[in-house]
Amino acid sequence: MDDHVRLRPVAEEDLPFVERLRTDPGLCGPFLWEGWRDPRRFRRRWEQDGWLGDDTATLMVDGGPGGGGPLGLVSYRRMHTAGPVWCWSIGISLMPEARGRGAGTRAQRLLVEYLFAYTLAHRIQAETDVDNVAEQRALEKAGFTREGVMRGYSFFGGRYRDEVLYSVLREELREDGP
Repeated sequence: MDDHVRLRPVAEEDLPFVERLRTDPGLCGPFLWEGWRDPRRFRRRWEQDGWLGDDTATLMVDGGPGGGGPLGLVSYRRMHTAGPVWCWSIGISLMPEARGRGAGTRAQRLLVEYLFAYTLAHRIQAETDVDNVAEQRALEKAGFTREGVMRGYSFFGGRYRDEVLYSVLREELREDGP
């Protein structure tokens, strides 16, 4: 499956898919369900800037003609670190049938390559729940390094959760893959 994975901008016809993926607790999975929220917020954001803002953006993960169409989403947001320095923080959400088949690793690798090619970022990071072992493996396969655990970093399911921080630096990205 991962040979067919590509990234592309979100199109208007993708919005029902996005709304389903981000609002259905069965599709979100145990680590991304945020509770019931306004599903129209996705359309409003798309109408504002097509989800391609300077500080935050979302792209479709697409399986292409041989991979079955839309598989999920990747996103990135600017995070200020110290002084004038900033980095990207990335995230991913895949449909259940696309998980565990290499699509997440490939999509995140493509996103890292894109961000290093078209922005001045020196660092890209990702945070994931300490219990999300599959995502930790995908990040490591995509070339990320585990940095440590951030205690009480997120809140969902009625409690504060620990997250694992991963990063990749521009000079660590190899041309031949992770």
